[in-house]
Amino acid sequence: MNFDFTQNHFALFSLPAQFALDQRSIDSNYRALLATYHPDRFASESDAVRRMSLQIATQVNEAYQTLKSPINRGRYLLKLAGVDTQEESNTAMPIDFLMNQMEWREAIGDAKATQNIESLENIGRELAAETSALEQHLASLLDETHDLSAATVAVRKLRFMEKLEQEIGDAIETLLF
Repeated sequence: MNFDFTQNHFALFSLPAQFALDQRSIDSNYRALLATYHPDRFASESDAVRRMSLQIATQVNEAYQTLKSPINRGRYLLKLAGVDTQEESNTAMPIDFLMNQMEWREAIGDAKATQNIESLENIGRELAAETSALEQHLASLLDETHDLSAATVAVRKLRFMEKLEQEIGDAIETLLF
C-alpha cells in the first residue's frame, strides 16, 4: 500500500489549497478515499497492512473534518502559510466587533431569562448571516488578496461567532428539554 503521509489535506483530497471549495467535491473525494483505504477492505490482510489502512483512514478523517469546516479550513490554510491564529492567547478584536459581541450576548441572556425560543432562533439566524458574510470575506482575504494578517483576525472572529452560535443552541436545547 503506497501512501504519502506528508501531503497536506488539500493534496490528499486532490483539491486546490484555497478557502473557497465546493462542499460536494470535499464530500465525494472523502467517500472515494474511504472506499480505497477503509480498514474493512483490509480485514484479511497482515497486521502491518491493517495498521497502515487504519493510519491512512485516520488521516483521511482528520483531513475531512478540517476541510469541511470553514473555520478549520481557514485556520489550516493559515497554518500552512506559517501563521498561528493565536485564538486562545490573542483576544484583541476591533471595537465594533466587540460591541456587536456584547449586544448579542446581552440579547441571548435576555432571551434565555424570558425563555423566548423564538428570539433565540432570530438571533441565531442573524449570527448565521453574519458568519456567512465573514466566511466570504475570509475567502477573499485568503484566496484573492492574500492578506494573512486580516485573515487571522477573521478566523478569530469566526471562533467568537462559533461560540455564540453554540451558546444559542445550548440555550434552545435547555429550554426545550
